[in-house]
Amino acid sequence: MCCLSAEKTTRITIDADSLRSEIRDKSVRVLDVRKEEDFKQNHIPSAVNLPLATLLSDDSPQKVLQLTQSFGIDDETPVVVYDDTFGALASRVAWTLQYIGHQNVSLLGITYGTWKKMGLETSAEQPSFAKKNHSLKIRPEILATVDYLESVKGKNGTILIDNRERLNYLENHIPGAINLPYRMLASPENILRPKEELRRLIQNRNIPLGVETITYCGSVGTLSGLAYYALKSTGMENVKLYVRSFKEWKTLQKPVDGQKDAHYWDLSAE
Repeated sequence: MCCLSAEKTTRITIDADSLRSEIRDKSVRVLDVRKEEDFKQNHIPSAVNLPLATLLSDDSPQKVLQLTQSFGIDDETPVVVYDDTFGALASRVAWTLQYIGHQNVSLLGITYGTWKKMGLETSAEQPSFAKKNHSLKIRPEILATVDYLESVKGKNGTILIDNRERLNYLENHIPGAINLPYRMLASPENILRPKEELRRLIQNRNIPLGVETITYCGSVGTLSGLAYYALKSTGMENVKLYVRSFKEWKTLQKPVDGQKDAHYWDLSAE
């Protein structure tokens, strides 16, 4: 099983007009990660349903590969993922596809709710596609495990970013982590702020663009998945996702830091 040593330049997000054009050209596979009952009511035309819960029930590379192939996705198929939850669920699915070696995957820049408010096309049809073959090229360089976190703990050149709400961070967090709440990543219109705004946000946290960053959140890597793509959109290359996040860290009884009797008065840092 080989690993990709470099990542192709790919778009982080795609706007609605561009996606509509690619759907008309039948040049893209669209993944809707909402619940099945919501998908069945209506969805973006030609989209197939991959609920996040289905992915998380078994997100082993082999199972993800099977799902990917069942949707008619091969190594060269452009994929766009969307949700109706500010992009966090879609980000977790997109990252997982990247982890098994699919490089051409993007997030829809808006939520499905926004898509409908804009009056864009929807469909209730449930398309199916012929199975295709996809290679398996695991990318360990975008994954952080608990062992990896412990190996880089306290070392210069690696920054750990906690993407939970500020109060959750204050109560307890992995020692040395910097707080970058996920709510700060979005704009009123899009799931991610423009690149220059995100760069200023990162610089205000004293995070150099060239440093290795590891993102984590509370449980399964959704909020931190969105942060992963926010960091990537600024041009940062060495970004990892701690998929099992703070839930695993606490379960393993690893050390934590926190502010005793944390209260909302300290939320000004947001």
